[in-house]
Amino acid sequence: MLALTVANAIAATPTVHGQSGYVNMPNANVEADSTFTIGYGYDSPYGSFWAAVTPLPFLQVTGRYVSITGIPGFDRNPDGYGSEYGRYKDKIADAKLQLVKESTWMPAVAVGATDLLGTELFQGRYIVASKTFGSARNLEASLGFGRNRPSGAFAGVRWAPVSMPGWAFVAEYDAIDYAKDFRAAETDAGQRKKGPVVAAEYRWGWLGAQIARHRDHFSANAYISIPFSEREFIPKLYEPAYFQAKNAPARVSLEEWRSSTHPAALVQALVRQDYKNVRVELDGATLRLSLTNNRISDMGRAVGRASRTALAFAPAGVRAIHVTYTKLEQPIATYEFFDIQRLSDYLTGLADRESFLQTVLVRYSNPADKVGEERSLLAAIRDDGAALGVQINHDGNFVQVSSEDREANRFKLVPKFSLFFNDPSGALRYETAVAANYDKRLGEGLYFNSAFKLNLFENVSGVTQPSNSLLPHVRTDIAEYKRGGRFKLQRALVNKYMTIDEHWYARASGGLYEEMFRGAGGQVLYLPQDRRWAADLTVDALQQRDVKGWLGRRDYKTVTALGALHYQLPYDVTVTGRAGRFLAKDEGVRLEFKRRFRSGVEIGAWFTKTNGKDITSPGTPADPYNDKGIFLSIPLNITLPSDSQAVAGFAISPWTRDVGQMVASPGELYELFEDPRRDLNAYDGLGNFAERRDEQQRDVITRPVQRLPDAWPRFRWRVEQSVSATPTLPQWARGSLLAGGAVLASAALDKPVDRFVRPREDNRVLDAWGKAGKAMPVVLAGAAGAAVAFGDNRMQNMGIISLQSIAGAAGVSMVSKRVIGRARPNEELGASSHAGKRSDASFPSNHAAVAFAAVTPFAQEYDAPWLYGLAAIGSLGRVADRQHWVSDVVAGGVVGYAIGSWLWQAQRDDSRFAITPGSKQIAVTWSGTY
Repeated sequence: MLALTVANAIAATPTVHGQSGYVNMPNANVEADSTFTIGYGYDSPYGSFWAAVTPLPFLQVTGRYVSITGIPGFDRNPDGYGSEYGRYKDKIADAKLQLVKESTWMPAVAVGATDLLGTELFQGRYIVASKTFGSARNLEASLGFGRNRPSGAFAGVRWAPVSMPGWAFVAEYDAIDYAKDFRAAETDAGQRKKGPVVAAEYRWGWLGAQIARHRDHFSANAYISIPFSEREFIPKLYEPAYFQAKNAPARVSLEEWRSSTHPAALVQALVRQDYKNVRVELDGATLRLSLTNNRISDMGRAVGRASRTALAFAPAGVRAIHVTYTKLEQPIATYEFFDIQRLSDYLTGLADRESFLQTVLVRYSNPADKVGEERSLLAAIRDDGAALGVQINHDGNFVQVSSEDREANRFKLVPKFSLFFNDPSGALRYETAVAANYDKRLGEGLYFNSAFKLNLFENVSGVTQPSNSLLPHVRTDIAEYKRGGRFKLQRALVNKYMTIDEHWYARASGGLYEEMFRGAGGQVLYLPQDRRWAADLTVDALQQRDVKGWLGRRDYKTVTALGALHYQLPYDVTVTGRAGRFLAKDEGVRLEFKRRFRSGVEIGAWFTKTNGKDITSPGTPADPYNDKGIFLSIPLNITLPSDSQAVAGFAISPWTRDVGQMVASPGELYELFEDPRRDLNAYDGLGNFAERRDEQQRDVITRPVQRLPDAWPRFRWRVEQSVSATPTLPQWARGSLLAGGAVLASAALDKPVDRFVRPREDNRVLDAWGKAGKAMPVVLAGAAGAAVAFGDNRMQNMGIISLQSIAGAAGVSMVSKRVIGRARPNEELGASSHAGKRSDASFPSNHAAVAFAAVTPFAQEYDAPWLYGLAAIGSLGRVADRQHWVSDVVAGGVVGYAIGSWLWQAQRDDSRFAITPGSKQIAVTWSGTY
């Protein structure tokens, strides 16, 4: 155990920049999967507030907020603009990918990149290898090579004495050429040189610190590492006990139960356990319940407590109990218990889980499962509501005033604190307020939601720099709204939630959506049986509110429409793609990635690409800014002594941008149903149902991490098959002659076609054709990916071959561009001239190569030659847009067709790979001989 502890300490120590390594130099290791580390490092002249996460076992991502001592953030101006910003600051994103994990004889190998986005002042690339030595594996050595930052060869050594647990001593060769850093002559960086560095470090549990000595100065780094792979960090010391059968009334017959107060007593017992929207129906000999729980985080556990209570109050003669779990009165999952005695035995520990599972059906709900008010035995029973009270350390709030009744009518008064970074008028802005929320149930699935806010202390209103955005100011005027008034009506709207059919849900909304917009709209969500994916469509007609925060309005109006596809990958990674019209009337796509850890913590990022031209720095007319950001979601039940569904969310993104923006959703359906759906598909769907010791010892309340299967056997098989099917020399010769003849023949059309297109560049038809041609490869590649994700075995294999063909054709095309370097038609240099930038050369057309590579496997497998026509029409759109000559497109098509045909011929008989979705799992099978 000691040797293992020492090895882990060696492998995962952050540098002053956050990436795992030594002092400034990286090693080839990444932190353990699901580890989140946050810290501060100072190495003159750079101070770095950083956060690093390992979202996948082989990937480490780091975000840094770096300040540079000696350089003001903004030059002094007579008007004082930027005078409060302080020293220069920059946001940086780094990444490290471990290619090879250390083994007995092989070192770990990783590649990394620094400053991937934004200003790229600290941009660098490197490759590094690391190996541990000794029987205790307490000595590690690394050797690497970098470009830019670090520059050239670098090395590092770490020794963790076995006799000094927690301590380690470090030496490295720092290969950063500091004199080339941004404005180095004005800072201490100009005096620093490459050379040796030594350091001492200490790690105690989650905490760690390092002190290092350089040639002429010291550096320091301190951090805390949080293992999000843990299920919870604080034991549930104050969790209320489940209902005790000794507190139940005496059993009565079915007829007596219907006419007595037993149904009301059952409801009251459930309400006292935080159940809401409780409905009870006795259907023959089946006791049916419809309910939700706003506190218990695991759906199986919530249903287990409800079932235990229902069993205690059930009349004699009941043969089955059905419990339907709902959200906002919409049925999500139904648990059917057919054997009452077996249910009782399992809850009391007399039956094992396997025998109990034979008497349980866990399934998706349909509209008929929900017990409506008109069918409920309690339709006329209402209570007076819960009393208003002060709660300390509840739901993650230090203090709150709240009230909530059994119909989920609630009032809550809580303190709020917000931070805003990086505005020129002040690097850090804050807002402290009191928020009041009032939610009222108006009818079945019909709710009124409102929010008020009173600002107490803030300096966001001090942001005075006007926006220079050329887009409609949907977000960049936020400072005006903060100055508009201290007391505001943030939200006031009516939401109607509906279950259209099994797997189909809908929401209709109208009112004040958020601080800046009001409107009306709706959303439709489809949750298929296959839990890997879901899809929704959201449409909202919106008008901008005025800055005072009440009922006033501005003139700006728009309609947003976004379709979304959510897909789950291994390691509990969810990818969401949104496409449509955004808030500033810009159209495009938004990609979101998030990883859910065992603790329930989620970390993710998004990137948006639209036709909106945001040229605010660092955006330029040639390279507009694209909206992007990262977010962290922390379920508070892992940090509280009692269970809770409350979640703390953090997001870091530019807060004064207009491009790629979305209105705050009145009620995002996928987010509403995501956790219950995950619980439904975790193991057997029961979760921590009975709260028994054997359940606590098993990892039953979190879905198992689906890891990527070993890709090497299938990769090796495909390579072997492809090599064995490589064309012979005569085939190469014959194919080359045919391809060369086609390209030469098409070259005769280059100039005539371009002479026809040139005067018609503004023609709407040609312009639309050009846009379609530009988008075609992306659409076809997406279709290939969809075939892998959703198709049967045959189509999945074609999708894999198509994606391989796309990668191969794109590679050949890009290399050919650099070698040939032909100018594009719109450069006006002629068909035989060289391009100004070889990487952007014209011959061959990359779009045509990708398009034909994508369709060829499907066209040949399914005898669908019309797919070639689709690829040809799209590719010729590049000619219509004067991005390519005709011969460029023909050459690209030949490349794509040749590679697609070769790989299809080699791998078409592969029936070994299959992805089979089930109600509780996804089976990945691979058969064959290797």
